[in-house]
Amino acid sequence: MANYLIIGGSSGIGKQLAEDLANAGHQVYATYCKTAVTTTNPLLQYHYLDVMTTSFAFDFLPDTLDGFVYCPGSIHLKPFERIKAQDFAADYQLQVLGAIQCLQAVLPRLKKSTQAAIVFFSTVAVQNGFTFHTQVASSKGAIEGLCKALAAEYAPNIRVNCIAPSLTDTPLAAALINTDAKKEANALRHPLKKIGTAIDIANMASFLLSDKAAWITGQIMHVDGGMSSIKM
Repeated sequence: MANYLIIGGSSGIGKQLAEDLANAGHQVYATYCKTAVTTTNPLLQYHYLDVMTTSFAFDFLPDTLDGFVYCPGSIHLKPFERIKAQDFAADYQLQVLGAIQCLQAVLPRLKKSTQAAIVFFSTVAVQNGFTFHTQVASSKGAIEGLCKALAAEYAPNIRVNCIAPSLTDTPLAAALINTDAKKEANALRHPLKKIGTAIDIANMASFLLSDKAAWITGQIMHVDGGMSSIKM
């Protein structure tokens, strides 16, 4: 049994991952901000955390932590000239500084593990240029750089990887796929002709946290229906 911390485990991919890991027999500590979650699984605990603040209390964690996953994110799609500097700063605070501050706070616990792993989330839009994606791509681009730098700094004791999905059917992306027509149009943009699910992405995260990925670090894993590598 491993001890895992999932920041933003109350919705979408984070919630799916938290449930999957707990059902597999691991102890999972997940955080929520806006949406409180109740669970009957004794291996899954939820604790309040607002990553937009500068004060983090992780006294609910054990001394040793085997995995850290950072899920909070946003999808704001606008023309570049309509995005204010403070919009970029808010996304960076949520998606990058939040990850940095949380990780720094729990790093001593990760260092005590013999199999520690860290998983971040990016987006296919970092490597593929998409119209109106400057706000999300710039923050997630920073996450990809952070992933590779941390992987180098903490090898061989802590593995660090990042998942870069394409559009996934989660509450975060609800506005983009809130009609059947939108779902179909977005599905057709992918070589596999479907959009991703929370299960698709959680499966990759579970793998990267596990011993099965013991020889994988510093990688950006593209779980995107072929969007990043196949041209149809």
